Formats: sequence, C-alpha cells, structure tokens
Amino acid sequence: MANTKSSLKRIRSSERKRERNRIYRSRTRTELKQARTAISSGNLEEAIAQTRQAIQILDKAVNKGILHKNNAARRKSRLAQHLNELQAQKQK
Repeated sequence: MANTKSSLKRIRSSERKRERNRIYRSRTRTELKQARTAISSGNLEEAIAQTRQAIQILDKAVNKGILHKNNAARRKSRLAQHLNELQAQKQK
C-alpha cells in the first residue's frame, strides 16, 4: 500500500482515469460491432450511417488518448474496406 500523500493521490486519480478510459473503450467496441453488423446485414444506408458513427467515435478516442492514432487508422481502414466491398456488390 502507498505511504505518501502524493502516491495516495496518484492511486485515486489513476483509478478515475482508468474508469473513464474503460467506458470510452467499451463504447468504441460497441460502435465498431454495430458497424460490422450493419455491413454484414447488407443494408447499404444503415451500413454507411453506422460506419460514419464508428469513425467519429474512433477519432474522439484518439483525441482523448485512449487509442493510438495508428490503431484507429487501421480500424477505420478495415471498416471502409468492408463498406466498399458492400457498395461494389450492390452496384452489380
């Protein structure tokens, strides 16, 4: 257990930050799952809307320091790739 006042304060503040980050990471995962589900369902309009929402959430997570920018870029790229495949199927 921590002994000094500063270390006790660091424990409290890191716990607050951990909880805040956990909530935001969970929201990010949920949005990504909803976007992937919309894409796999084949509904183009819903897929586009959900993908935009997921990209927006990923960008916010990067700005808050929860995700690394390359991690978010990779996830956005893969989402866009799946969405483009769906659009190509719909055009045929």
